[in-house]
Amino acid sequence: MSTKKPWGGRFSQPTDAFVEAFTASVDFDQRLARQDIRGSIAHATMLARQNILTEAEKQQIIDGLEAIGREIAAGDFPWSVTLEDVHMNIEAALTARIGEAGKKLHTGRSRNDQVATDVRLWLRGEIEAIQAELRRLQRALLDLAEREADTILPGFTHLQTAQPVTFGHHMMAWFEMLERDHGRLADCKTRMNQCPLGAAALAGTTFPIDRDFTARELGFDAPCANSLDAVSDRDFAIEFSAAAALLMMHLSRMSEELVIWSSAQFGFITLSDAFCTGSSIMPQKKNPDVPELVRGKSGRVFGHLMGLLTLMKSQPLAYNKDNQEDKEPLFDTVDQLRGSLKVFADMVPEIRCNAGAMRQAALKGFATATDLADYLVRKGVPFRDAHEVVGKAVARCVERGIDLAELSLEELRGFSPAIDEDVFQYLTLEGSVAARDHFGGTAPSQVRQAIARARARIDA
Repeated sequence: MSTKKPWGGRFSQPTDAFVEAFTASVDFDQRLARQDIRGSIAHATMLARQNILTEAEKQQIIDGLEAIGREIAAGDFPWSVTLEDVHMNIEAALTARIGEAGKKLHTGRSRNDQVATDVRLWLRGEIEAIQAELRRLQRALLDLAEREADTILPGFTHLQTAQPVTFGHHMMAWFEMLERDHGRLADCKTRMNQCPLGAAALAGTTFPIDRDFTARELGFDAPCANSLDAVSDRDFAIEFSAAAALLMMHLSRMSEELVIWSSAQFGFITLSDAFCTGSSIMPQKKNPDVPELVRGKSGRVFGHLMGLLTLMKSQPLAYNKDNQEDKEPLFDTVDQLRGSLKVFADMVPEIRCNAGAMRQAALKGFATATDLADYLVRKGVPFRDAHEVVGKAVARCVERGIDLAELSLEELRGFSPAIDEDVFQYLTLEGSVAARDHFGGTAPSQVRQAIARARARIDA
């Protein structure tokens, strides 16, 4: 295979060896090979339809590209840094294989519209794979929520005991976070599904090409509407990275709760040994490495988003070599996101709840104080007065080291004569969660309804 530069006609000196290696991208952009071949086959097919290539030339090109694709898939393709990138490596191999017809493939296109097309094709497929993994995690959360729909734990604000909730309700909060992420990925995929092919270097081409045909062949909704924008736009990569950063932020928040809940101080859950590691010095340790690492990887993905924004912020139209730097952060974002989703989807079904520890924690911190205030309001006491009454009752409990439910009726009536014997049913954990029996509430019956709606939504 020749390593002669395809653009070398205008140059009188060879490229400096270090510059050649410094500017090459083939070490990382070779992962676009399948998409590059697919785009080239669509382009060659269009050229033949427009009588720019003969049918024989088209078939030679397609056969050659398919053979090269098989070599690449088998790991037998000789990649060359001298040929700079995935595109020139494949084109040079094609020409070496089929001769003159291979030199005609690049008619009516540039590497600028070629790479823009390849990256969109690649990212579209990756988004679909990410969405599938996201759905797998969501289904695992629904199964866990259903299993623990009645399990009570303290809900927190400011990481202080606030009100009792069900574990199933908490899992459904995670589900909703991920459902928004799924929607953002779908929106991103729709917006990026425009085909740059035919924009050529920046201004289009003088050949009578059919951009609608190549767009359809490659599964795009339409060609990009402006040739300058088509080759220079990386909004789709930034938008995906922003959606990925949000998703990783959600996984990081989930990770934080798993780390806290699995600690000896909380003991709310037990993570499977398969997703934890030990200590090299402390034999008793069981470290929640998977959620900790996902929490750490979120920062890495956030950094890639900022890197891409900074990469693009000062670029004039149209294509610039800077854009070569879009691929490594984009590739790594996809890799980290897919890996994090996979390990979460594998780990969540193995989570075991320690209901007793959760219940004991919910009995601390006066989780039913708001229920007592609501009780007084239903008895005709203005809410602000009820708030003050309960605050004083809590202060008394703090002094004595007991919970509200442990105060006698006589003691409670000392704070407000509106309190009757029925008050105690509102001070139980079960009574508290059951009372929140409305759409979006934590009552077990509402949690089960939410699970049913969610299953219908993601299986539609």
